[in-house]
Amino acid sequence: MSEEKEESIFPKDFYQYDTDDMKGAIKDFPKQIKEAYSLGKDVDFQGEINRIVVAGMGGSAIAGDILKSYLSFEKINVDVSRSYDLPIHVDEKTLVFISSYSGNTEETISAYRAALRNDCKIVAITSGGKVKEFAEKNRHKLILIPSGIQPRAALAYSFFPIVKVLENLRIVSNKQADVERLIKAVSKDIYEETGIKLSEKLVDKTPIIYSSELFAPVAYRWKTQLNENAKTMAFYHLFSELNHNELEGYKNRKGDFHVINLKVDVDNRRILKRMDVTKEILRREGVDVTDIAVKGDTFLTKLFSAIYMGDWTSYYLALRYKTNPSSVSVIEDFKKKLGQSGSFL
Repeated sequence: MSEEKEESIFPKDFYQYDTDDMKGAIKDFPKQIKEAYSLGKDVDFQGEINRIVVAGMGGSAIAGDILKSYLSFEKINVDVSRSYDLPIHVDEKTLVFISSYSGNTEETISAYRAALRNDCKIVAITSGGKVKEFAEKNRHKLILIPSGIQPRAALAYSFFPIVKVLENLRIVSNKQADVERLIKAVSKDIYEETGIKLSEKLVDKTPIIYSSELFAPVAYRWKTQLNENAKTMAFYHLFSELNHNELEGYKNRKGDFHVINLKVDVDNRRILKRMDVTKEILRREGVDVTDIAVKGDTFLTKLFSAIYMGDWTSYYLALRYKTNPSSVSVIEDFKKKLGQSGSFL
């Protein structure tokens, strides 16, 4: 987007709050995808693999959720572990991706120990820390990713190396053409422009993100990006489950909400109908609703173009709230109060 066009639709003086250049990290997403996809090119294993686990927290775990959705049409089981342990069924035929941007996430380090105890095949994805030390000490496969950015802005580095490894193992077909199409798609200005316009609608509102189960990781990513970047509460729910409970809650609602429907052409036609009927009911109740028509010539592009739009929306909402989108002072304060546990670190 040209500087002249951007300035005409967004207050330029708001950029003073982006003191750590989160904008630059988001703009680098196409370049990050290309780099990240190549990082897994030398990782391979011998022997049977019948299950995949992605162990991580935050953005690393969301990468696992996206992978599970992306591979929902493949004949491989994918689990995501957000805990101090791994699923009970892991064994020597399980490939575990230990994913921690800092390398010091205590839940993920604990999961690493569980993978060792169960003789799992292990790939460590990290920028350093204890995870890097463990991988080098145990001679496990190690994918080093760039340091110096916020973990949530490193989603490409958490996701695309895994895809490349699964290609190497012939668990999935070659995805290079799909990756190239995605890079081309997210290099366009439309995602940032949409983020600018949508963020204006969300000022002083509580965003609620709705999607199908297939796009649950995308809706959840929107929610967490709004939490961390814009420092605002946000929620998400899924069709059609929300029609059996949450819909009734709008009758006596307290607060000012703005619902965002993520509509994708691959969703069941009844899901799309439910979105339309739900929008009609919510507007009747005085709730603002925005439909986002997710487009793309591949499923991968649909997933990540919708994510990219949410990243930009959360970024510009942060600036409208005159807050630094990179800072996570509340989370850092929590970690200090929690303290380190020697049994994990």
